[in-house]
Amino acid sequence: MKSTVIKRSITIARRKTSISLEEEFWKGLKEIARAHQVAASALIPAIRRHHQGNLSSAIRVFVVDYYRAQVPTISADRSGPFAMIPALANHEAQAY
Repeated sequence: MKSTVIKRSITIARRKTSISLEEEFWKGLKEIARAHQVAASALIPAIRRHHQGNLSSAIRVFVVDYYRAQVPTISADRSGPFAMIPALANHEAQAY
């Protein structure tokens, strides 16, 4: 299976660095930037200032946290992909 991770080079504070992210996280980052009318390249330094450690991981956490904040209660929605969560929990409990 081919990885969907894409490596991109960017410049932050006049220093080149590379970021490796799955395509879904790149799309999420671009959507967030577009929703706030800023360039994704402007969001990345802000994310770096607020998260220590690996920048790729910080971006993933930022995107997940952003979308998590948009959904009041995921557990209340049992449609679509969330419908399988109880079934997975039951299956895992039976496996042990």
